Amino acid sequence: MVRVTSTHRRDVLRAGAGIVAGGALTTGCGTGQAAAPPAPASPSRSPSASPSAAPAPRAYPGHPAQITHGPRTRPQVALTFHGQGDPALARALLTTAERYGARLTVLAVGSWLDEHPDLARRILDGGHDLGNHTQRHIGINSLPEAEARREITDCAERLKRLTGSIGTWFRPSRAPSASSLVARLARAAGYPHVLSYDVDSLDYTRPGAAAVTREVLTGVRDGSVVSLHFGYPDTVAALPDVLTELGRRGLRAVTTTELLS
Repeated sequence: MVRVTSTHRRDVLRAGAGIVAGGALTTGCGTGQAAAPPAPASPSRSPSASPSAAPAPRAYPGHPAQITHGPRTRPQVALTFHGQGDPALARALLTTAERYGARLTVLAVGSWLDEHPDLARRILDGGHDLGNHTQRHIGINSLPEAEARREITDCAERLKRLTGSIGTWFRPSRAPSASSLVARLARAAGYPHVLSYDVDSLDYTRPGAAAVTREVLTGVRDGSVVSLHFGYPDTVAALPDVLTELGRRGLRAVTTTELLS
């Protein structure tokens, strides 16, 4: 198994500008919390570069309404991130992925985009997918219909205002899959598929970088969709070893759009 080295830790912690030390706490998709100071890494494109077009959702014939994985016949995987938490951690993850030639899928929380609107364009300009992870990141499957609809459409409106598109994917908050009601509301909002996953990194439990690395690499295979989170230093520290080992196995980390295309 790949070992998380002290060199990797120093590199990613420098990219996050002291992300482990102090700061405000933010809740991820689980019950854990993450620390947070501010110092963004530089984006991969210059400010003068023309902005990326924001793709819209599309249907993938032959795939179910709730997608847990892509084709098992191609050596590709999708690393998908619940987008919430300290922006310095988010930038560090994006920068690390780009350094390794990986492309991610980010499902952003609407209230997080309200606080950090520049990150929507930062994600797209890095060549990553950007999607909808509800407005307030609450347990959407247990909400009444009208409130669940607002959770989806409010986040979609933020994404459209910031990027010109409602995003390529929808993922329910606080649940690995959507109830039939939420899946129907997502379709009505313009998302033909709900994006689930077949590998859970459990990074929101803050188990340490080595455990995050082990959890991902134990479960991943051709076509896997992996659930990870912004907002947790363990995830930043684990990503270089995850990407190195995926490369050793001949697996490319691509956007979910590419995985299914």
